[in-house]
Amino acid sequence: MSGTSAAPAPASGASGTRGGTFLAVLGVVAFSLTFPSTAWGLESFGPWSLVAVRGTLAALIAGGFLLALHVPVPARRHWSGLAVVGGGVVVGFPLLTTLALETSTTSHAAVVVGLLPLTTAAFAAVRTGRRPSRAFWLAALAGAAVVIAFAVRQSGGTLSSGDLYLFGALLVCAAGYTEGGRLAGVMPGWQVVGWALIGCLPLAVTGAAVALSFEPVRLTAHGVIGLGWVAAGSTFFGLYVWYRGMASIGIARASQLQLAQPVLTLVWSVLLLGEHLTPAAPVAAVAVLVCIAVTQRTGT
Repeated sequence: MSGTSAAPAPASGASGTRGGTFLAVLGVVAFSLTFPSTAWGLESFGPWSLVAVRGTLAALIAGGFLLALHVPVPARRHWSGLAVVGGGVVVGFPLLTTLALETSTTSHAAVVVGLLPLTTAAFAAVRTGRRPSRAFWLAALAGAAVVIAFAVRQSGGTLSSGDLYLFGALLVCAAGYTEGGRLAGVMPGWQVVGWALIGCLPLAVTGAAVALSFEPVRLTAHGVIGLGWVAAGSTFFGLYVWYRGMASIGIARASQLQLAQPVLTLVWSVLLLGEHLTPAAPVAAVAVLVCIAVTQRTGT
């Protein structure tokens, strides 16, 4: 791609770093609710219907903001990057994880999120040429190991039939995060999300029409709330603050904040889905937070 191949430089100054970190943390909190909300949504919709309707609603929300604020269409050189964002985080990750959650628990699916920071940092290093320090990688590997061990323990130590979906979701999401973080350095993060959603709207509408004709719909309160959150909360708001945070503090550092996401997801799973946590949860949470603190203090 041309024109913006360099990574956005992280914001300078303590205030810029604090602000970017806060936005990235908001994104992590929003994303941590995605799996429990998807599980709720599956009470009312089939997996293909849920993903297609989710994308359609999120695109309509984004389109409303873009129209109301008279945002110009991005330059042609940015559309290939927006296509990667759309394919990774608007279509690929939601579809693959939703299919996985038909057979996997939210605890097991959290393995993907545990691996995502490392994969995103690797994609960012290749795509942007920024090289995190050795201390950064050691802390990231340690954090990922803690998260993976904890998530596997929570799921009983076995691999589910949805693992291929989860590993595929990991790869496409990391690519989408990396490209979205890069684009957020040349346009506001919410516009990156908005135009990626608009680009996927024809596919989402077509998919919704086909899927709804084959998959039965049984509306429940949980199902409607779950759909609403994954559309407005995870797909639009979450990606908006996440990309702004990445543009401010850097893709690699922001990605490491997601090491806390599996622990948060497991907490929501207890509160919203009635799942049970092992006594190892507090230990894992503290270990993950220590790793995050180390990665946030290392350079590139």
